Amino acid sequence: MQKISLKEKIGYGFGDMASSMFWKLFGTYLLFFYTDVMGLAAGAIGTMFLITRIWDTLFDPVVGVMTDRTTTRWGKFRPYLLYMAIPFGLIGVLTFTTPDYGVTGKLIYAYITYSAMMMIYSLINVPYASLLGVISPDGKERNILASFRMSFAFAGSLIAFALLEPLVRFFGRSTDLQSSWQLSVAVISAICVVLFLLCFAWVKERVKPIREEKVSLKDDIKDLFANRPWWILLGAGIAALIFNSIRDGATLYYFKYYLGNAETFSALNVTYSALYLMLGQGANILGVILASPIANKLGKKNTYLAAMVVAGVLSILFYWLGKEQLALIFVFQILISACAGMIFPLLWSLYADTADYSEWRTGRRATGLIFSSSSMSQKFGWTIGGALTGWLLEYFGFKANVVQEEDVQTGILLMLSFLPAIGALLSIICIALYPLTEEKITEISTDLEARRK
Repeated sequence: MQKISLKEKIGYGFGDMASSMFWKLFGTYLLFFYTDVMGLAAGAIGTMFLITRIWDTLFDPVVGVMTDRTTTRWGKFRPYLLYMAIPFGLIGVLTFTTPDYGVTGKLIYAYITYSAMMMIYSLINVPYASLLGVISPDGKERNILASFRMSFAFAGSLIAFALLEPLVRFFGRSTDLQSSWQLSVAVISAICVVLFLLCFAWVKERVKPIREEKVSLKDDIKDLFANRPWWILLGAGIAALIFNSIRDGATLYYFKYYLGNAETFSALNVTYSALYLMLGQGANILGVILASPIANKLGKKNTYLAAMVVAGVLSILFYWLGKEQLALIFVFQILISACAGMIFPLLWSLYADTADYSEWRTGRRATGLIFSSSSMSQKFGWTIGGALTGWLLEYFGFKANVVQEEDVQTGILLMLSFLPAIGALLSIICIALYPLTEEKITEISTDLEARRK
C-alpha cells in the first residue's frame, strides 16, 4: 500500500485546523458573545442553538449524499474545500457582527447568520471528514492521518484562543467592543481560508469504490441503518460532544462569575480564562499524539474506554476544587483535556472502519454518507450540549454582567464537573458495545483490497 507523505498529512491536518478555529469560537465564545456583547438572553440563545443546529444536523447527510454523487477531476470531496473556503470565512465574520437593531432584530439576525454559518460549515466539513476514508485504505495510515487531523485541529483551537482576546483588546483601543469582536474574527477567518485552500492543494483521493454503478439513496440509507457498529459510534460521539460542549461553553462564565478572576497572566499577557483554554488545547494535542501509538498496541476500543473513564472521574473530582486552588484547577484541565484529546482521532478512525465494514458487507461504498452521518452525531451532541448550556444558565438564574447569587455560581460549577461527567458515562456505555475488533478490521481490509485488484 502507498505510504502517505508528510506534506499530505500536514495538508490534511490544515483542513481541521481551519474548521476547529471556528468550532471552538462557536463552542466557547459564541454564547458569551451573544449574552455579554450583543445583549441577548441566555435562554433565548439556548433555544436558537437547538433549532438551528437540529436543521444543520439533518443537513449533514444531504451533503454526504451530494458528495458521494460528485465526480470531478479533483475527486468527490476536494472540490468543496476549494469552493466553500471563502464563503466560510465571510459568513464567520457576519456571525460575530452586532447589527444596530433592537433585541428582537438582533435575535432574528443571530438566527439567520448562525444558520447560514452552520450550512456552510457542513458543506466544507463533511467533505473534509470524508477524505479520511479515501486518502488511504490502510487502517494504520488512517490512525496516523486521524492523529494529524486532530493534532492540527487542537492546534487551530489553541491559535484561536491565543489570538481572539488579545485581538479584541488591540482593536478595542480604537473602536467599540462590538466592532473589536468583528475585526478580531475577520483576522481568524482569513487564516482559515488559506488553510482550507492548502488542504485542497496538498491532499489526494486514492480509494475507489469496488463498483461505480448508480445506487439509489434509499439503498444507501438502508445500508447505513443496518450498520450496527455505526449506530454505536453515533451514540458514543453524541455523548462525547455533550461532555466537551458543556465544559467549553461554561468556561468563560466559570472564570468571570464563579472564580471572579479577570486578571491577566503577565508572563503571556493573556487572561487566566484564555490560559485555561490554551492549556486545554495543548493537552488535547498531547492526547492526540498519544492516541495512535497506544491504540496500535491496546486497540482503539480499549484506548477510548480508558481515556473516557479517566476524564469522567476527574470531572467529578473537579467539583471539590476550591476557588483558591487555581494551580490544581489548571492541572485538572490539562489531565481531562489530554484524555478528551485521545478519543476524537479514535472516533474518526473507527468511523472509517465502519465505512469499510459497510462496503465489505454490501459491495457498495458510501463514504460521504457514512462520514456525514457521523458528522451529524458530532453536530447533534454539540447541539444538545450548547442548548443545555444556555438553558442551564437561565435555569440557575444567570444575568449577564452582574454579580451572581450563590446558587448560580454552584450551577456554573456543576457545568464543569458532574454534568459533563454524565456525558462521559453515556459515551463509555456506548463504546463498550462496539463489536469490530482489530482482527476483524484487518480481515475486512485485506478482503476489500483483494476485491479492488
